[in-house]
This record gives sequence, structure tokens and C-alpha cells, in this order.
Amino acid sequence: MRLLIVEDERRLAAALARGLTAEGFAVDVAHDGVDGLHRAREHPYDLIVLDIMLPGMNGYRVCSALRASGDETPILMLTAKDGEYDEAEGLDTGADDYLTKPFSYVVLLARIRALLRRRTRGGAPVLSLGDLSVDPGAQRVRRGGQEIALTAREFAVLEQLALRAGEVVSKTEILEHVWDFAYDGDPNIVEVYVSTLRRKIDAPFGVRSITTVRGAGYRLERDGGRP
Repeated sequence: MRLLIVEDERRLAAALARGLTAEGFAVDVAHDGVDGLHRAREHPYDLIVLDIMLPGMNGYRVCSALRASGDETPILMLTAKDGEYDEAEGLDTGADDYLTKPFSYVVLLARIRALLRRRTRGGAPVLSLGDLSVDPGAQRVRRGGQEIALTAREFAVLEQLALRAGEVVSKTEILEHVWDFAYDGDPNIVEVYVSTLRRKIDAPFGVRSITTVRGAGYRLERDGGRP
């Protein structure tokens, strides 16, 4: 899943980005409200972590502008302020949750996951592909009722394929949603993860569910794959 952090404290933003990337999220960072609003409008994000006190345009205005345009991306607001009126103002502009600095990273991560689960329950249920099930909210994968352990990044790649089961998903599309837009490493990293997924979700069960479409990308079969 792709997250946007809009935070002008660069050290904090960098620390959050490192931590969330380690959890398997693709993370982009903006350091002012204008850039944050531009990125949020230009790219599809699963969640936005938005500071209130920002240069150029404060978080209240960014949130209000997104909601006015019909953007329903979950927004978790951050602020150094403390008080029920600040929280009320943030929620009134359309934020989904509110966290006051200083905060625990563990709490931040829990809030992010809770917001993503809430969104998932409202829009994307467990994805059932034959005997293969992919649960975006709980980040769990099962084959024939047997749970399969995946890393956060492996799950993110599988989720992108499962969301478009039966369709060809290009390597570029996977990179853009699972890794950040600034990723400049070897694009063949996608092949490595697809190969790992095959070893975990297919090989032990004697099936083939992920097909390579040469020159185009990968397709996860709607029926979960067959021997």
C-alpha cells in the first residue's frame, strides 16, 4: 500500500518513512502543504499522514481541499498542538484520526493499520481466488485454509496482483504501488518477489497461480491456479 507523509520536520518525516517502509509500505514524502496537496491529487494513495502546522498551506486547508474535491483517502493528522478544539477542527475538515506530538511510533503504526482496515472493510473484502484467499485488512494469506507466512513486501506485491486477478499487471505498476516513486534500483526486484511468492503460495500446493506474460507483466489467475 502507498502512503503519503506531509511533514515539514525533515528528520521526523525521514524517520517515519524509514519505519513505514520497513513495514512494507511504499512511502512518499512532502515537506509543505502545497506540495502535499499536489502529490495527493496527482497520485492514488491508500492513506495520508498530514501534519497541521505546514509552510505554504496548513494541514486543515490541505484536508479541506481534498475533501471538497471528493477525495476520500483516509487522513491521519499530526500536530504539536494539544486540545480538544484543535482535534475538533481537524476532524471537522474531514480528517479520519488525530495524533498529538510527541507520539509513539507503535501507536502511529497501529492507527494507520486501523484506518486501512476500516477502509478495507468498507470497500475491499477478503479476495477469494479459488482456494487462495488474500485478506488486505488483516494482511493474511491462506491456501486451502492453511495460512501462509509472507513478509510485508511480499504481501504488498501479491495484493496488487489479487486486486486485479485475471488481468495483466505490469512490472512498472507493481513498482509504483509497492515501492515509492523515487525508487531507482533494479526494476527486476519485482521478478525476485514474484519468484518468492511462487515458492510460497504455489509450489507447496502443486499449483501455478501466477503467470508471466512476456513483455507485459504478471497475471494472478482468478481460480487461484491449477496443477
